Amino acid sequence: MSRKGLSQRMQVAMNEQIKAELDSAYLYLALSAEMESRNLKGFAHWLRIQWEEELAHGLKLYDFLLQRDAKVELHALEKPKIDPEQTTLEIFTHVLEHEQYITSRINQLYALAQEDQDYGSQTLLHWFIEEQMEEEESAREIMDNLRLVGESGAALFLLDRELGQRSDAPEDDG
Repeated sequence: MSRKGLSQRMQVAMNEQIKAELDSAYLYLALSAEMESRNLKGFAHWLRIQWEEELAHGLKLYDFLLQRDAKVELHALEKPKIDPEQTTLEIFTHVLEHEQYITSRINQLYALAQEDQDYGSQTLLHWFIEEQMEEEESAREIMDNLRLVGESGAALFLLDRELGQRSDAPEDDG
């Protein structure tokens, strides 16, 4: 354990989660570019805000490690795999699956914090658990809307416009 009680295995897991959050950011930035190329600027805007949120999540973990006097080790990011042949619905299905993957990682971190009786990490991870529930709900809502409106026409235009109204990423409240 470090001076402030963070176990070595929690340090490693948190550093891996920083990478996962930054990989998420990179994925959403690439998807935003794909939506721009399709002239779906509202979808691109929504995904770019997701990029900002994922960066903030990575920094939240980074700052937590520093606060706990733990070592930060940054890892190389993965190149996002974007298929330009995917429909918008398929892309948002991928977004949901990715968020579910991140949720499973956060849940594993929380279980590790419980094993370690690391109450500080549990408090931090509780915030992430709630955030992940919101992320999954948002992706599901967009998927449901895409199923209703399809891939073209006035309804897709209106959905794109609605997503373009999303305000910037909220201030970090923790």
